[in-house]
Amino acid sequence: MEQESSKGFIAKLKTMGPAAVVTAAFIGPGTVTTASLAGANYGYALLWAMVFSVIATIVLQEMSARLGIVTRKGLGEALREQFDNPVMKYVSIFLVISAIGIGCAAYETGNILGGALGLEAVTGISMNIWGPLMGIGAFALLYTGSYKLVEKFLVGLVVAMSCIFITTAIIVRPDLGMIAKGLIPSVPEGSVFIVIALIGTTVVPYNLFLHSSAVQERWKDASGISESKADILVSMILGGLISMAVIVTASAAFFGTGIAISNAGEMAQQLEPLLGSWAKNIFALGLFSAGLSSAVTAPLAAAYATAGALGWEKDMKDKKFRIIWMAVLIIGIVFSAIGLKPLSAIIFAQAANGIMLPIVAIFLLYVMNNKSRLNEYVNSKASNILGFMVVLVAIGLGLKSLAKVFGLM
Repeated sequence: MEQESSKGFIAKLKTMGPAAVVTAAFIGPGTVTTASLAGANYGYALLWAMVFSVIATIVLQEMSARLGIVTRKGLGEALREQFDNPVMKYVSIFLVISAIGIGCAAYETGNILGGALGLEAVTGISMNIWGPLMGIGAFALLYTGSYKLVEKFLVGLVVAMSCIFITTAIIVRPDLGMIAKGLIPSVPEGSVFIVIALIGTTVVPYNLFLHSSAVQERWKDASGISESKADILVSMILGGLISMAVIVTASAAFFGTGIAISNAGEMAQQLEPLLGSWAKNIFALGLFSAGLSSAVTAPLAAAYATAGALGWEKDMKDKKFRIIWMAVLIIGIVFSAIGLKPLSAIIFAQAANGIMLPIVAIFLLYVMNNKSRLNEYVNSKASNILGFMVVLVAIGLGLKSLAKVFGLM
């Protein structure tokens, strides 16, 4: 019986594909840092926020994947083709290119720098060396032009991160009773921004564009929907467990000790007295994996979204497609090499994403109820209810993002 269960789990792991690419995208240095701060400052109290984030992500990504498999169109293409009015069409194209294209370019620097800063804190080697090395590695992988190779590599990183972070969480011997309590929604004083950040680092607009295009590489017709759902469940739950493991580790190690940490690199460094030098190095490997996975997926997402919105070929070997991801990646490499963040671009990206997240969520919900486009694969009532709840959260996140950008928060 145990052998059959083991075989069943292995079979589910083998279904991992496009959704694992999405998981690799949202498990970046920013997520690891946010989860570290959540655990260090509020203990296990915010674990429920990650559970909610995973459920919301599953709901939206399932819709995105179903759209791509059934219609053979990415979300960028669907958005462009939805409007007959030329003004609305060009506004939608501008939103996609600005929020996704430019946004990914701005955040790519953060992805590379986040991993590089953490590794610098652990290894002592300058981030100005680690950053370009991570960027060059991502460039080499994407330049192969093989989606299957990229997917397999990212699946491997997700599995590696799962082993690293979950094992580290087990070693710190967390209080299981407190973990269970943390799954009950509560918002400790001063934690509202961390709650929003935990949701915001998991429910990411560009992943909807990435997923709707990536599934077309894996499945050719609607017969792949059930396998895609299995892929989404396994991959997103693993992603959630990784984030929760970081919260648990930070909580067990730092909550109530008075030790302040400001980033995941410091967390890795300060785990040494508790777990020994090997644990510090393993955590560093997890940080490197998180940085590299995001460094690969952000340019890929930008290329899929922009190419779809402009009606270009979505082929990894296509010249225009390559120009898009190269531009995003080169920006990240250059700014990471000099140790600077393009602040004005990041502010613009935050504003654009603040607008884009609720718009994309609303549009996705709308298009998934279009019978002429999806026939019997339109949303069920349950999907619509869940989708509507996620849209409300997306609107809240969007308003928060805009308020922060304009100094209202």
